[in-house]
Amino acid sequence: MKDSKFSKAFIEYLSYLELAPMDKRVDMINFMREEIHRVSPFRSEPVDFVRWVKNSSVFANDYNPNSVAPPEMELLRLSITSDGYTQPIVAMQNEEGKHEVIDGFHRHRVGKECDDIQSRVHGYLPLVEIRTDRHDKTDRMAATIRHNRARGKHKVDAMSDIVIELKRRNWSDEKIAKELGMEPDEVLRLCQISGLADLFQDQEFSSAWDIGTFDETEVELTEEGDVVTEKNGRIYHTYEKWECYPAGFYENKPKDKTLTAEQCESMYANFLRDIPAFNAAMDRVLAEWPTSSEHYLSNEKMNRIAWLGQAAMCIAHGVPSIFCGGFNQLTEQEQQDANIAALAYLNCWLESRGITALTLEEAQSKTVANIY
Repeated sequence: MKDSKFSKAFIEYLSYLELAPMDKRVDMINFMREEIHRVSPFRSEPVDFVRWVKNSSVFANDYNPNSVAPPEMELLRLSITSDGYTQPIVAMQNEEGKHEVIDGFHRHRVGKECDDIQSRVHGYLPLVEIRTDRHDKTDRMAATIRHNRARGKHKVDAMSDIVIELKRRNWSDEKIAKELGMEPDEVLRLCQISGLADLFQDQEFSSAWDIGTFDETEVELTEEGDVVTEKNGRIYHTYEKWECYPAGFYENKPKDKTLTAEQCESMYANFLRDIPAFNAAMDRVLAEWPTSSEHYLSNEKMNRIAWLGQAAMCIAHGVPSIFCGGFNQLTEQEQQDANIAALAYLNCWLESRGITALTLEEAQSKTVANIY
């Protein structure tokens, strides 16, 4: 091969490349690699063609569920400084010629933000393109999660947001589980649209808790298209309609950032002991959060008493549902009093819609018991 005409021509071409300006040289190298990739027996594999693109044309997606703490970010910088880029960034090119990151968000950040590395790679980043049949946003989101889960790194709250988005786009639980590599119970935990995930975090999940998918034989759409009604009376609203969502119901910290978790749980316990204050807050929930109330209180497969308690605490004091452990600080009688107070408001809501009121035993027999 060394003596062939092709070999000599190739060596002459490489000599010409060495003299070309940087941008021209990179363009020519990318062209050569792309042509080789075009005839490669591995052309169906994205990693067969790694191209270098200017970092200014690469931008982060808005749904990445991965989280890297500052020490790990510094370790990544050190790794790339010492060992170089050993993994390309997975991206998708949009109609404007820009590249959206599917996987490698932090490798992309290091290449842009660390001056020494940016200088070393001449302002470029190594990219592979996701397969062309995966360009729909839901496919890209699923690909991002698969990459993150394969490494065992993801943020649960951001993962939950993505599952919600996929549900909004009418992906069934089965499709979500298949595309994201999850078990059905894991989808159920993440999918807030099927109930309050944090409420059942210590409970055993099974298919008995599954509320089904948006199959046309099971549900009916209103003319507005933003409400889905199951034939058994369950009403779904997409999460952006929930008043509790922007109010901080699902946040990890209270509105008052100075409060500790212990203080929040103690506040919740004292709040439930004060039945008049508790009742006043539940009045506000039903009046000010009608869509959230309809979404959750129509779901007999979840603990509606617990949701009312947590919603009341959130609307009254800005304390998220994650701090519901204060219920366990109550005496048995205080727990009973709080449950009865919440049941009264649940029955008020049910009766206003022509649904038979429940006894406390009936309400608790359908769900996990008590206001966790």
